[in-house]
Amino acid sequence: MSGSFRARIGLACFACGVILLYRLTALPPSYWPILVMGLVFLPALSLSGGQGRVCWLALASVVAGFAWAAWHAEARLETRLPSAFEGRELDVSGYVCGVPEPGSFQSVRFPFCVTQWHGTQPDPAGQKLPSRLRLAWYGDDASLQVPTRLKLTVMLKKPHGAVNPRGFRYESWLFRQNYGATGTIRAAGEDTSVTCGLHCHYHQWRRSAVDGLIQRLGSTESGPLIASLMLGYRGQLDPSHWQVLKATGTIHLVAISGLHLGLVAIGAGFLIRRCLVWLPEPWMPPARSRLVLFLLVCLASLVYALAAGFSVPTRRALIMVVVGCWWVLHARRGPASDAVLLALFLVLFIDPFSPLDQGFWLSFGAVGILTLVFSGLLRPTAWWRGLILAQVAIFALLWPILAFLDQSQPLVGFFANLVAIPLVSLLIMPAVFLCALAMVILPWADWLIIGVLDWLLQGFWWFLQQAANLHLPEPSPDIPELIGAAVLVPMALILPFRGYRLALGLTGMIWLSAAGGLWFGGSDSVNASVSQPEIWVWDVGQGLSILVRHGDRVLLYDTGPALEGVYSAVESVLVPNLKALGIHRINTLVISHADGDHSGGLPLLLENFEVDSIVSGEPDRLAESSGLAQDLVIGPCPTDSDWSFAPGLVTSAWQLGRDDEATSPKGNDASCVLTLSFNKGRKELILSGDISVETELAFLAEQSAAAAEIDPYRMVLAPHHGSRTSSSSEWVNRLAPDLVLFTAGYQHRYGHPHPDVVARYQAAGAQLLNTATSGAVHLLVGPDGVRVTETRERAPFWIDRHR
Repeated sequence: MSGSFRARIGLACFACGVILLYRLTALPPSYWPILVMGLVFLPALSLSGGQGRVCWLALASVVAGFAWAAWHAEARLETRLPSAFEGRELDVSGYVCGVPEPGSFQSVRFPFCVTQWHGTQPDPAGQKLPSRLRLAWYGDDASLQVPTRLKLTVMLKKPHGAVNPRGFRYESWLFRQNYGATGTIRAAGEDTSVTCGLHCHYHQWRRSAVDGLIQRLGSTESGPLIASLMLGYRGQLDPSHWQVLKATGTIHLVAISGLHLGLVAIGAGFLIRRCLVWLPEPWMPPARSRLVLFLLVCLASLVYALAAGFSVPTRRALIMVVVGCWWVLHARRGPASDAVLLALFLVLFIDPFSPLDQGFWLSFGAVGILTLVFSGLLRPTAWWRGLILAQVAIFALLWPILAFLDQSQPLVGFFANLVAIPLVSLLIMPAVFLCALAMVILPWADWLIIGVLDWLLQGFWWFLQQAANLHLPEPSPDIPELIGAAVLVPMALILPFRGYRLALGLTGMIWLSAAGGLWFGGSDSVNASVSQPEIWVWDVGQGLSILVRHGDRVLLYDTGPALEGVYSAVESVLVPNLKALGIHRINTLVISHADGDHSGGLPLLLENFEVDSIVSGEPDRLAESSGLAQDLVIGPCPTDSDWSFAPGLVTSAWQLGRDDEATSPKGNDASCVLTLSFNKGRKELILSGDISVETELAFLAEQSAAAAEIDPYRMVLAPHHGSRTSSSSEWVNRLAPDLVLFTAGYQHRYGHPHPDVVARYQAAGAQLLNTATSGAVHLLVGPDGVRVTETRERAPFWIDRHR
């Protein structure tokens, strides 16, 4: 076997070892890789010839990649904030290691690199204190023009975020970005005693570059786009920008990625090659010319990557561009797949946390697809055909990867990218680079340079807005259909026989249609059925959302919080998780009351799911505050004692003073309380909303004594997230719950659940679960009992268990 074959095996297996680590729920002991290497080595000795050496190389490379990633992961986990330092005011010194950005509630947010902790000692167990913090600064003193070197008084907590089976995990993002803690600033002052090294000076230089550019752009309409494309600063992009980019699948065009660095490399290579031609041949023979060209192109790409912030995607793109340049200029005799494999190895060796990025999978997926298609073509093709082939291949073959990453593939994105990619590549980015150079050389001509660039980007943005407004249906094929398309499409693209392509295309369309792959979202309203009733208490932070399934019937109780441009539980939690469960229709949507942490994101929920009926404890206030369509019917909390959302399930609804509008309460005490009885009354779930002590007593007073013929296993949602104004002794003692569910934010300023409330439930012998520390809670109601699953306990190793 050749050395190149063994090298491919080694590189590929090393990559597999790194990726394998992130499938684990716990890190193995540090001695484990050494033990495995020893166990692998002994059997490998018994294998003779080249096959034995290849097997040994493959296994050893997997273990080496696994050990390399595990070593880095363990070191990063050691720098998390110890629990003993949470909720305390701490003094730190350091420097701002990023560009401050405006945040929600008129805050300023920035990463902070700590050089000194004042008045604190390392954790007694030997755990280190974090060196990188993600901070938010609220109040009148908060300013984007914060000095680089600072002494801060901060209130911190460990990295934490919602943990649900699907959807975005903020805690994973914090781990990926190496944030050891998050928190808020209580006081800030400049600290000139902080040593500003190379890293500090780099961030200081880039901040000044970004600030200077923003100042020169002024109120230019396309200023946020210009700053994003020129220097990779996206802090000025508002929610409307992201909405258009997401709807058209063009977010990658405003993130400094391989496309942008590739254009820099191509432009720099063209200019440098032209300059080298003018030099005498004895000075610059071909071999030296290629080397100089390679080094200068890499230098130009590095400079742009540094100016663009040298973020994780930018560093990954830089490595891929460097490897691509090397292959083009020095190693073109080998297959292009070798360059892709080498780039994959280097990315994972330099940054073993890369598999945590969606961009990692999409980048190498796209490059691998293009390599597969164009290296497999039996004959050359025209440039315009190549563009269409590339777009079709990427659209179809990336779809399974996007589905695995819980990302949608908007149909309009195919057509938008078909125009936007060549437009950005051939016109907009060259114009951005030329204008940036002109702004440096001719600062007095800013009005002309920026005006031309603004006019150009306004036209580009107009096109994206028109594409986003098309509202084409969004295909929702299942994984088998996606894999089938991923097999059929490259075969049709690579093989040039028209009859074959036509037959393959017709076969694929018929098969996809029969399998349901071309049924678009919203047309399929049949829910997946469950054999046993199940309850999902979603982790939505300081808010509430609970899903109940019985057969193919679905009830959703509240939708969680939503803050425009900041967070939406519907977008981040409900949509991806409900779709993953095979839910297309919500039979009954109950909004306990109209407070924002219970009713957020309603319009988005109605866009994604069919809803048969909506009821609420405050229907009028809900319709007014949620901005729903005027013709949408929202009913009051049901009064029919026989009301049920599913056959065979006994459901009752209760509301304080619902028979007398004049005395009916508002706000928390208007909550619609549901009681659901499973298994002929042997299991019971009480969803209590935000009722207070007085309303609890009224609820208990109306409960029939006859209902206590069977002592059920009772699951109770703690009223008002466990606040001290709820869960009275009468409530706890009368219900005697077996399981109590709290839905609260981790280390939230409200302090839910209150210690007194927790103590009352514990004294009653109840099992207590809190979404803040358990993540989403899954309750499977079986004939023999209730099986409880905490999502956080089954999460990957970097998700804190809060034990």
